[in-house]
Amino acid sequence: MTVMETINFGKEYLSEIEDEIPATRKCLERIPESLYDWKPHEKSMNMGYLALLVAEIPKWVTFTIEKSEIDLATYPQFKPGTTANLVKHFDENIEGVRRALRGLSDEALTETFFLKNNGQVLYSAPKKENIRSSINHWVHHRGQLTVYMRLNNIAVPSIYGPSADEKGF
Repeated sequence: MTVMETINFGKEYLSEIEDEIPATRKCLERIPESLYDWKPHEKSMNMGYLALLVAEIPKWVTFTIEKSEIDLATYPQFKPGTTANLVKHFDENIEGVRRALRGLSDEALTETFFLKNNGQVLYSAPKKENIRSSINHWVHHRGQLTVYMRLNNIAVPSIYGPSADEKGF
């Protein structure tokens, strides 16, 4: 890379998110409301909450960029009720993160993000680190969701290549 070529991390993060959207949406579309309370183990989260996390994490990135904090005591809690509402919420969160990342400067990524609970700081990091971590967290929970899907005989979509249920792309 030459001195003239610079990376715009907002565009790079957006590209990474765009790559994950189709498979993520397919997973969410396949989760039936009848299994929202199902969990594979007593210590596991239930499928509805896990699916909500997968739909919601892009919004965390938007909050990181636009608000510089998430306070768990005041963060808006979404209750999907139906799979259609869950997917709509995901789509809205994707539009928000797209908008936020398109306007993001590398300089803004050096600002600090704060995770709080009722005003008390639990965690802080540069926005750049928090966005990267949130994307990794998102992909992790989607992978976890595909295991829940498999355990319930829900067809797992192709993600990074063919799945046992979808041989092609």
